[in-house]
Amino acid sequence: MFRIISGIHKGKKLLAHKNTTARPTTDFAKEGLFGILSHKVSFHSVTVLDLFAGLGSISLEFASREAPKIYTIENNKVNVKFIHESIKKLQLENQIQVFCQNVFSWIPKNRESFDVVFADPPYDMSLQEYQKLIDLIFSNNTISQNGIFILEHSSRQKPIENQYYDFTRKYGNVSFSFYVNKSQSPEEE
Repeated sequence: MFRIISGIHKGKKLLAHKNTTARPTTDFAKEGLFGILSHKVSFHSVTVLDLFAGLGSISLEFASREAPKIYTIENNKVNVKFIHESIKKLQLENQIQVFCQNVFSWIPKNRESFDVVFADPPYDMSLQEYQKLIDLIFSNNTISQNGIFILEHSSRQKPIENQYYDFTRKYGNVSFSFYVNKSQSPEEE
């Protein structure tokens, strides 16, 4: 079970099916994450891509804050079913689109850019796979100019620092590493 911590659906609790294996981001970590984001984006106009969505708790938090467009990518059919049920229960069909696909095959096919890209991959993913994910997001125009990519990972893992890396915040066993698409247009160079 998890709850929505803020917005129009604040306090609503969602009970997942017994056979789900996803671990929703803790309330403590979500409060920290959305506290940071509240100073960086306007929730009413932000476009969001939620990768490795699990039970969709991050997508639902953005929707509760009235983000108008959220794409949710999850390849586990049981989790996708739960996300669809939650969307219907909360009447968020106009805000959230769900894709039951593998993140690594979905990103290269996508033709849209997003202001915020959030990824919560399995904590046992290899460092090379984390790097591949970051490279895919920034090389496929998945993130808009000055957009933010947030990678959730175990606090035991050091962040991958590259030209897009901005900072990391730790919330117990969970850390969020922030990356910014600082790409410049040709006239700015």
